[in-house]
Amino acid sequence: MTSRAMPRPLLAAAICAAMTVGLTSATATAEAPFVAPVDGASGIGDPYWPLDGNGGIDVTSYEIRNSYAFDTKRLAGRTRVELTATSDLRSLSLDFLLDVSKVTVDGAAADFTKTDEGHELRITPAEPLLAGTDHAVVVSYADHPASHSYAGENSWLATSREVVTMNEPHMAPWWFPSNDHPQDKAMVDVRIRVPNGREVISNGKLKGRQVGKRSTTWHWRADEPMVPYLAFFAAGDFTIAKGVHKGLPWLVAVSQALGQVDEDASMRLMRKTPAVVAGLEKDLGDYPFSVVGGLTTSINSGFALENQTRPTYPAVGSSYTSLVVHELAHQWFGDDVAVQQWRDIWLNEGFATFMEWRWSEKHGGRTAATILDDYYSNVGAESDFWQVTVADPGAAKIFDDSVYGRGAMTLQALRNRVGNQDFWRILRTWIREQNGGNGSSEEFEALAARVSGEDLTGFFTAWLRTAAKPAKSADNGLL
Repeated sequence: MTSRAMPRPLLAAAICAAMTVGLTSATATAEAPFVAPVDGASGIGDPYWPLDGNGGIDVTSYEIRNSYAFDTKRLAGRTRVELTATSDLRSLSLDFLLDVSKVTVDGAAADFTKTDEGHELRITPAEPLLAGTDHAVVVSYADHPASHSYAGENSWLATSREVVTMNEPHMAPWWFPSNDHPQDKAMVDVRIRVPNGREVISNGKLKGRQVGKRSTTWHWRADEPMVPYLAFFAAGDFTIAKGVHKGLPWLVAVSQALGQVDEDASMRLMRKTPAVVAGLEKDLGDYPFSVVGGLTTSINSGFALENQTRPTYPAVGSSYTSLVVHELAHQWFGDDVAVQQWRDIWLNEGFATFMEWRWSEKHGGRTAATILDDYYSNVGAESDFWQVTVADPGAAKIFDDSVYGRGAMTLQALRNRVGNQDFWRILRTWIREQNGGNGSSEEFEALAARVSGEDLTGFFTAWLRTAAKPAKSADNGLL
């Protein structure tokens, strides 16, 4: 929010009023008039989901302390959110769906309410927060996550025997309060308490277990910041395997609720994880995180997800190496380098799909160039596949086949256009320069032009911004 400066005659009165209520600001000087604190915006500014994320805050870390009851599917807990105020705030929001019983800010009780159909937790601290200051917000809650929905989604996946928090673009608000947008990465520390005999798997490293008479608390912590939707936990009965491959620790888990044949097949697939990472590193450079792994759930989710350091999968058998390649490629494209806005989703899905094609060509299958040619030759110009604007598909189509397929085609076409050497320089430079941050399609396009030394405006217009089949030309990378 932009505040208009006060006329000078009102300046002295404003400063006195501010001091009376404890709101004196360093900016309240003759050179810079006092600006009253504002209510932090209910969204971070993403046009696809205006309530995603929040204005006026930058989260540093989440400390999540939850317990889960399988019989009632009730989740209860407390999350400590450490954040920095980026504006002078009289109130702030977090994205959260569950019923809240208490909120404190820096140890003092804070007023709170739910707004916008229960998605926004609006918090009013006892004293306003000044820009640049650090604070701890603690939220206590208990509820049945399955009873809530947002943006037409009910993301909670649970049976009487298992639960897994995997979904995109929204998952966090069903189990911890967050600044739920890719622009705000934060450290995540997770403790989940479940009945004795059950396992909990989450991101990062297992830091320990605390076993009580009836329950066990599992403690997981990731070493690197992550986007909220990439944080997850799974609880149930799991077979766990772990080791170290070329210096990289790995841990995989498979649900025992699967039949023995499916469990064994899934474990064979999960055990491919470290070798796939090593293969991807040959093209992309060092894996960006300190651990790796994967989890296969018995719940029929219908999709896999690139949860940071430990992707989650449905049971698909042992032969779907390409799926593991896709989710592990996301550790570079989507996790390490997250999207700037959700419209940039092709930078995640198109890149991961292209790395599937690259894996095929390096392991005796079709080349990426052949796959591009097959797509182009076999999908007619009238197909809906060409009607999606890949660089801005709209909220309803961010997971459309064209975002994946045409996104991957764009990369192989770029490879044809600029040459193999410049192409891989572009991808490695993108990873290096955007390391740990966010990226937009416009930034990638500018980088590709800079690294290759070519004017690629028409190329990217044809592939990413035109809802039509690109013309078959050398300029479009179609040889």
